[in-house]
Formats: sequence, structure tokens, C-alpha cells
Amino acid sequence: MAQPIVQCDQLTKRYGKKNALDRLDVAIPSGRIVGVLGPNGCGKSTFFRAITGLIKPDAGEIRVFGRAPGWQTNHDVAYLPDRARWYPRQTVLQAFEWGASFLPGFDMDAAKAFAAYMDVDLEMSMSGMSRGQEARVMLILCMARDVPLIILDEPFAGIDVISREAIISGMIDYLEEREVSILISTHDIQEVEGLFDYIVLMDRGKAIWSGEAEELRAQHGSLHDVFRTFYKREWSR
Repeated sequence: MAQPIVQCDQLTKRYGKKNALDRLDVAIPSGRIVGVLGPNGCGKSTFFRAITGLIKPDAGEIRVFGRAPGWQTNHDVAYLPDRARWYPRQTVLQAFEWGASFLPGFDMDAAKAFAAYMDVDLEMSMSGMSRGQEARVMLILCMARDVPLIILDEPFAGIDVISREAIISGMIDYLEEREVSILISTHDIQEVEGLFDYIVLMDRGKAIWSGEAEELRAQHGSLHDVFRTFYKREWSR
């Protein structure tokens, strides 16, 4: 069996008296598009920050590519946080040039191709963008990197439904040609569930289910129905 791209054993992170991660056990296989799903406050963003080494756990262990997170592993990780912002005085092209000079594995040709596909004007100032336009640029800066692991925390927030569907279709086509693992956290499950082939369900800082997306669909129907039914049951306990 191939080594998991991310593995957590009893991973715990506390903020005051609250356990953001509560003895999290999960092993995520490589080469998959993984939906990390759960209600607000369940620990998804904290989990992602632990993968990138932005936070240190209070207990337990996390391994990324078989190693503890740090500058060496981050060379191979593209991370889009849920509240990212980039240089408002730059144009889109300047933001891409910054990415090419600073971000390992950044592919300028791929970035420009994504921009054309997403109808993003390279000469537009970042400060003059709508929330949806800015979200597109942030997504491009991650997706244009040739790295083995991409982490996207609420990447479609602010993007309208019609544009979101086109962007997801383009992502599927692009990813078919690459060997990459992607972890995506989103509440827009209906629009994006076709992306996922592996699922991690989180609640109260724990992974309460993980496995093949098709297995979950076969047992319970669409992921949207699973989400509504499963978390209603969990929170009623």
C-alpha cells in the first residue's frame, strides 16, 4: 500500500479550553481529490494549517509526505487559506509574476491559461476586483503550481454558481493530466461533489468517517444528502 500523503495520529490542537482538533486520526491516500467536509468550527481549517506547519499541535503526530511539516514539505504544498489576500496594488499579471519568482513550481503558462479560461483580465488591478474576481485569482495562484499537494480552503466562496460550475469543469480537465493530490474544504457540496473521489467527514475536531466517495454515495446517496442527514444525526446526539 502506498504511503499516505497526510497521516495524523491522535492529533490535538487546543485554543484555550476548546479542542479545535481532538485526537484526530486520519490517513489520506496520495493521488486523490479529497473533500474534507463538515460544519463550521469542526476543525477543517485547523487541520489544513497543521499540514502546512502554520500551527504546532499540542499532542499527537502529523506526517506529510512521511515527514513532519516544515519548510521542506511546504516546498511541495500549495495552500489557499480561507481568508487569503494578495497585494491589492498589483495587477493580475504582476501577481502572477510575483508567484513565478517566489512560489516553488509556479507555471506562468498554466496561470495565464487558467486566467483566460476563468475570464480574468491580466491587466486588472487587484484592488478593483469584485470578491468573485479576487477568488478566481487566488485559486489560480494555487492551481498553477506544479506540486504534489494542493490544499484549498473554501476556494469557491464569492464565486457565482454559473462561474463555479465552469471553473470546476476546467479543474477536472486540467487535473486529469497531472499527478497531484488535492484537499478541498467547501460548503458548496452540490456544485463540487463530482470532483471528489475520497471523502473525510469531520466533526468536533475528529474524523468521523473517511473513505471512497463512491462507497459513501452507494450507501447514502448524494454527498449533499449525506451531509444534511449525517450531521443532523450527529448534532442531535
